Amino acid sequence: MGNLNLPYRPIHPGELLKEELECRNISQKSFAMQLGLPYTTLNEILNSKRQITAGFALLMEAALGVEPNLLLRMQSSYNMQVAKTDKNLVKRIAEIRKIASFL
Repeated sequence: MGNLNLPYRPIHPGELLKEELECRNISQKSFAMQLGLPYTTLNEILNSKRQITAGFALLMEAALGVEPNLLLRMQSSYNMQVAKTDKNLVKRIAEIRKIASFL
């Protein structure tokens, strides 16, 4: 059985993209406009409030040269790490493991 406690804070891929834009001195508003995205959508991704999709990852590859599979793997890892901190889910998993041990 794996340990569900995490020793570190999960990193959302939006944080990487936010840093990339800042390093390139690109404003979020102008970047969103160039990509044809609502500013709020981009801002929510960059602030870890919205998930990266495959389509968005492909846009980032075209615009910034960031590998789309890297972003998707980061998102998947982030989702898993966040799920492992959900107390209700952790409790359900423990209960299921108890039941499954008798099967």
